[in-house]
Amino acid sequence: MKRILLSLLLFGLVESCQQQQGQRERSISDDPKFIQTGMQLFEEKCSTCHGFDTEGIGPELGGVTREAEPEWIKKFIKSPTDMVKGKDPRAMALHQQYKVYMPGFVTLSEHELNCLLSYMHQFKKKRSSKVQDSAEMIANPIEDSLGYADSSLEIEYLTQIPASTEKFRLALINKLANAGKTERLFINDQRGVLYELRSDETEKYLDMRDYFPNFKDKPGLGSGFGSFAVHSDFSENGLFYTSHSENKNKIPADFPLPDSIPVEFQWVVNEWKAESPGQRSFNGKYREILRIDFPSHLHGIQEIAFKPSISKSDNDYGLLYVTVGDGGAVIKGYQQVVMHEGTKIWGTILRIDPLGKNSDNGRYGIPPSNPYANNPKQLREIWAYGFRNPNRISWDSSGQMYASDIGHKIVEEVNRISPGKFYGWPIREGTFSLNPFGNHSLAYPLPENENELDITYPIFQYDHDDGTAISGGFVSQGNTLKGQYIFGDITQGTVFVGDFNATTKRNIQKLSITMKKEPTSFSKLTQSSRVDLRLGQDRDGKLYFFTKADGKIYRAVD
Repeated sequence: MKRILLSLLLFGLVESCQQQQGQRERSISDDPKFIQTGMQLFEEKCSTCHGFDTEGIGPELGGVTREAEPEWIKKFIKSPTDMVKGKDPRAMALHQQYKVYMPGFVTLSEHELNCLLSYMHQFKKKRSSKVQDSAEMIANPIEDSLGYADSSLEIEYLTQIPASTEKFRLALINKLANAGKTERLFINDQRGVLYELRSDETEKYLDMRDYFPNFKDKPGLGSGFGSFAVHSDFSENGLFYTSHSENKNKIPADFPLPDSIPVEFQWVVNEWKAESPGQRSFNGKYREILRIDFPSHLHGIQEIAFKPSISKSDNDYGLLYVTVGDGGAVIKGYQQVVMHEGTKIWGTILRIDPLGKNSDNGRYGIPPSNPYANNPKQLREIWAYGFRNPNRISWDSSGQMYASDIGHKIVEEVNRISPGKFYGWPIREGTFSLNPFGNHSLAYPLPENENELDITYPIFQYDHDDGTAISGGFVSQGNTLKGQYIFGDITQGTVFVGDFNATTKRNIQKLSITMKKEPTSFSKLTQSSRVDLRLGQDRDGKLYFFTKADGKIYRAVD
């Protein structure tokens, strides 16, 4: 009798759950117009951080409309921060797991939210066919959290970039750098505009949308007008370079993906020549240098740069460095794109001569001092490889290069770059092993034969207890922190200082920020849970901080 009652109870519970799920699903429209609008909204606002079958910055969303109530999802989309602070159990669990606040989309209408749900409802949770990860995983890669340095950094407000949209994220400012050896400062908005910064004002210098009909700045964060680099002798030759993303189109790439991998984006590097370099707006011509296929909008060409303050006798004079991410290949299941031992372009730092001709496409040159310049088995353009998302590079006064690499879920890192070296991705993240064919969020100890693998490890690293996405920095030339590496965390807006000469186990500390001698933070200044912090440096070594959340620029006072 007890077994019969238990069976009836279980049947009733299952039937009740099925009825609730059925009611939940019936409340979500299957109107094709809703789904189409939802797809456009998702691509624009959500796809940078989320997928439906893999984790990104946030959780995979396949099946979410079958697990959570539609009203809960809509409420969370509008204001996740309020839900976490209001101690909603599901919201708190997500924040604890992913260590970052999702930006709120309070301006979305009820209709737009319903369209998003209609699109998301097309995707069910997939059963994992990946190999199971062993019990040797490290639960907390770096157990102790970072403390604060004794020194603080005083900043001053400088200006605000003109808004390029009326909605969320007013301006996607991404890089600040001087024009060659001049004092002129430029800063770009990923939506397509290059500005010149004049004192406390900005002036449009170039709008890339006027030149490229396939220019693609959405879904944002990592796409659009990615980076720029101004030739050391810009005032004489008028040369500068840009990178931008485009929709997949009929233009063949110089570096195509294998036929079995679908192309979603292309990234392009162009050379520009101003007829009169001193003019306050661009007038001249441009030419394409190289074009690369990518399997997603993630981790494209993150940075292009010249080594600063060099003379014509320097071995690096006129040579352009290009950082190329893995294109999201690993999380999409195309590990072979990055596991190439220096034979392919993805996950690399390139070094090319824009004025040369001996590349395969004949539009740039391969410097003879490149590590693989005379090796037919490897890619001659490569300077270093084994990166996931090498978002920034910079140099110290001795000419040593440093590159920050945004991690997946284990650590964020800064690497000292040497030519021809392998920096670990996708079999390492920081000083931890990971399974590129398993769960990329799990860290493991290094294997016993580690010394045989010839992997170069970061000089600075922190785990996701202290941040979620590194914003590359610069070696300080100021008085207080001279010779130390100043960098930040993109999402949280924390500023860090890395000590090259530290004798303690942890060589990173947090750096307190003051403004008008009063303690503050970039999270407080932006009044946002997602700061989107970036750093820049001018010709004289002064540091700048700028925030995508509101398009504001600050300068260090030291």
